[in-house]
Amino acid sequence: MSKNGSRGGKRADLGDQYFRSAWEANYARYLNWLVQVGQIAKWAYEPDTFEFPVKRGNRFYTPDFKVTNLDGTFEYHEVKGYLDQASKTKIYRFMRYFPRWKLVVIDGDAYRAIARQMKNAIPGWE
Repeated sequence: MSKNGSRGGKRADLGDQYFRSAWEANYARYLNWLVQVGQIAKWAYEPDTFEFPVKRGNRFYTPDFKVTNLDGTFEYHEVKGYLDQASKTKIYRFMRYFPRWKLVVIDGDAYRAIARQMKNAIPGWE
């Protein structure tokens, strides 16, 4: 069980896609809603992995979501209810070694704000 009290698994309503937590699955549902209302073009789950030029510690990072905006630009979104030291290091290294890419961290407060607004509007919310 993860820090946010949820579990990984496939979600039938999301094309039988595997997600590591209910928070990630719910965020995917939220991104689907943003596509439907025309606020983003599309999204993908864990499509890219980045390698850091370091000899020790966290050498690889895979952001949770790649979100493509309507103008064709994209950004990465990371859903983190709890930032442990390894997560902090990966995020720091991503911003240091890949500064041209935007990373949006959805922390516990941001996730709960989305959940309060959307959980009754989006079917399947966990």
